[in-house]
Amino acid sequence: MVVKKRCLLWDWTNSSGPGNPGVPWAMDSVNFNGPISSVSNWNTWVPPELKGRAPYRPMIHLERELKAPEWDWVWNSDQPIVQYFNEPDKNNISPERAAQAWYDQMVPLRQQKGKKLVGPAVSSDENGKNWLADFMNRVSDQPPDFLGLHYYGTDGNAAIRYLEEMHSRYPQPIVVSEIASIDRNVGSVYNFTVQLANFMDNTDWIFEYGFFGCMRNLADGFVSPDAQLMQADGHFTELMWKLQNEQPMVPP
Repeated sequence: MVVKKRCLLWDWTNSSGPGNPGVPWAMDSVNFNGPISSVSNWNTWVPPELKGRAPYRPMIHLERELKAPEWDWVWNSDQPIVQYFNEPDKNNISPERAAQAWYDQMVPLRQQKGKKLVGPAVSSDENGKNWLADFMNRVSDQPPDFLGLHYYGTDGNAAIRYLEEMHSRYPQPIVVSEIASIDRNVGSVYNFTVQLANFMDNTDWIFEYGFFGCMRNLADGFVSPDAQLMQADGHFTELMWKLQNEQPMVPP
């Protein structure tokens, strides 16, 4: 039986828009009958090319999405799960402000619209851990339905230890909304991806995870180029083909 936990991180520039032809045709190469569980584009609008083939995960990326028109799209969305804040610890959003907006807007979204909420996805360093602890303390009577996390590194065993540590601290199922190797050795990148995908597929307290990322250009110099899931021409890399088809994954 296929375990569907892999969220496709589909960069917003893949969709067509003003001055950006995008590569929407590439979505037709996604195997939605395999381990792919959903699609996220770090925004509140559904990629038109998704065409209802998988659930979409709207994201309150930063505080701007708490205002119209983005907030209206979230409020009126028919999608069941909403993600709240992307690395707020690195984007000058304090736990206090995040908790206030949580009570003002996210809790009513859950109560009135029946949405499941993913908590703020923090980075895995000490600052991220401390930010999350502060936030979770402030919302203890209305906690998230899912714990949001990110992880970037080179050591698969260290990544697993981090996930286990966070699971021991918080009872919520975990959504790892971004994870990737930053190693510059292609073999190490593949080994990291295989190890973590297989671990998360077989761990019941991991609800969903997304490997970064399906985009034509490198987002920055941090993530390994070998972790890219899309080539510059819009076609998928070998790693993307493995992620969307293999379960369990095996090294090349």
